[in-house]
Amino acid sequence: MCSCWFIQVTSGLFRSSWIVVVLLGCSLAVAMNSRAAEPSEQSAAFFFFRIQPLLERHCYECHSHQAKKVKGGLVLDSRQGWETGGESGVAIVPGSPEESLLIKAVLYQDLEMPPDGRLSDREVEFLQEWISNGAYDPRESKGVLNGPKMDLETGRKHWAFQPLQETSLAKLKNSHWPRTKVDQLILGKLESEGISPVADANPFGWLRRVSFDLTGLPPSLAEIEAFALDDSLAARERVVDRLLSSDAFGERWARHWLDLVGYADQVGTSNNVFAEHAWRYRDYVIDAYNHDKPFDQFIREQIAGDLLPYENVDQQASSITGTGFLVLGDIEIVEADKEKLLVDIVDQQLNKVGKAFLGLTLECARCHDHKFDPIPQRDYFAMAGFFHGTSTVFKTDRGVWSDVNIVELPETKLQKDVRAQRSVAHREKLDRWENDRKMTMSEVAALEESLKESDLTEEERAGIKKERDKKAGRIGKLKQDILHARFFAPAPPRAHGVRDIEKPSDMRMTIRGNPRALGDSVPRGFLQVSGGGRLKLSPTESGRRQLADWIVAQPLAARVVVNRIWQKLFGEGLVRTVDYFGIPGDRPADPGLLDFLAQQLIDHGWSQKRLIRSLVLSRVYGLDSAHDAEAAAADPGNRYHWRMNGFRLDAEALRDAMLFVSNRLK
Repeated sequence: MCSCWFIQVTSGLFRSSWIVVVLLGCSLAVAMNSRAAEPSEQSAAFFFFRIQPLLERHCYECHSHQAKKVKGGLVLDSRQGWETGGESGVAIVPGSPEESLLIKAVLYQDLEMPPDGRLSDREVEFLQEWISNGAYDPRESKGVLNGPKMDLETGRKHWAFQPLQETSLAKLKNSHWPRTKVDQLILGKLESEGISPVADANPFGWLRRVSFDLTGLPPSLAEIEAFALDDSLAARERVVDRLLSSDAFGERWARHWLDLVGYADQVGTSNNVFAEHAWRYRDYVIDAYNHDKPFDQFIREQIAGDLLPYENVDQQASSITGTGFLVLGDIEIVEADKEKLLVDIVDQQLNKVGKAFLGLTLECARCHDHKFDPIPQRDYFAMAGFFHGTSTVFKTDRGVWSDVNIVELPETKLQKDVRAQRSVAHREKLDRWENDRKMTMSEVAALEESLKESDLTEEERAGIKKERDKKAGRIGKLKQDILHARFFAPAPPRAHGVRDIEKPSDMRMTIRGNPRALGDSVPRGFLQVSGGGRLKLSPTESGRRQLADWIVAQPLAARVVVNRIWQKLFGEGLVRTVDYFGIPGDRPADPGLLDFLAQQLIDHGWSQKRLIRSLVLSRVYGLDSAHDAEAAAADPGNRYHWRMNGFRLDAEALRDAMLFVSNRLK
């Protein structure tokens, strides 16, 4: 039995002509090589004479293998194309037009496709009917659109995602040269390459080097003279201990961290908005370095300090202040579209966490799977969900403006009592200034009246004017003092920080980053490449505390921090791409040394001071920067550390050194 229709064809060779189509059901099904189970004659005809021409006419220019540039990674010229989908996911769900992204796009609900004008109502009905009936489509793929993606199993083999490896010490020819295990590892590598290290730097060179590296300041004349009398290893240890215990150490090394995380005394980069409590985070970082806060705790406090247990009020206040990490820096606060603002803030926070603690560019997976690393887009939103449930900004009454959160910090009873005493003294001082200002204003008014008298001599008039101007200047000074005092009135301590929202929830995927075009909700969890899974959280948990614990447990966290420490002391990291440990990034010339340092950090309580001390007392740190032609020929990049790299002082250290030697550094 056959079916026969008169159909007007609107595409291809038959445009604007009428033909008679006779379809024989069984033979047509075989010829079509269809994936659908026994397609009906009607569904085949409907696809070929309604759907395919529609797709060709409205979609192929941007979504086919013949397109100059495929938009969003989606092709619609084969069944495999819409089944696989693009950056936004599967385009069509057979049998469910309401769940199909294609229908949402042509209805202009999320995306707006075609971009140059909506389909007619009749064309939309054709697409909905086609999908409702199973989306019959016999077209086979015309080839692979994109190259092979990095799969998780392959990604897990990347050195940076591997567990820390135990490092063995090689047997050395020159066993007298090393002072530390780091020296043993360095010399073992050098000897295996047939390279000899250069001579040690002179004592003054070492003293100047370690002083600048640890404090950003040169040694004083007295320190130079004392070291000239005794440059033994014991004397060097005393120098290092003195530098590490100085306040300048925390100020110097905190600067490295603050530069990394984009700290500023203002919010965002497009507007000069003063962040009045930012200094508390700055001081928190300085104190963390000076008191050698374990780096794993440093990580936890900056991600989830408001959620951590505490032993006392001071510790609680410090932990909360640490969350300024998530608030300060390049946080945009001027945005009329608040949905976009919140999604952008989440992206900025995830970007900062990925870079600072994991050496990964997580933000690259916001709109699509990461192009270089094994980080699917779903993993991005699983991680982003932790910050989706976190409050960072609030809308102000200034139109489109928002502002970063201000959190009141807890106080001890003693701190409250001291503040109460200061408040009384402050109020008394303000009252005196206010009374002084009123009296002076009255005196100025009286002098103004005196000037109206007609019998004054010019000399006497000049004297009155001089006195009036003097008192007027006094009024201006008092006004400024009063304004300043009111601004800095004793108040409960406050800091910029974050807090969990009342009902944290998972984050929905944003299609191509568009907060108005939402995809699936992704359960919160960790990167699959690192063995992370999805979490089951209570309705009141954002999951930031669990995120912090997971990061600390990753080998990446320890590798990244010791690599940065090495960079600050030796001029470049063991991994030269210090902020990026992904697939295209640099590989360590000596993976064993990197893992040894990472394990040492963990084994000794994540103490940065201890690690820094061991490195600056090593033989390799004390090498000269002299050139050696034979060594340079074998290792021109000094990857094996046969000499100390020469590198410039940064601008801050250069400025401070000039002030220091001129006795003007305060």
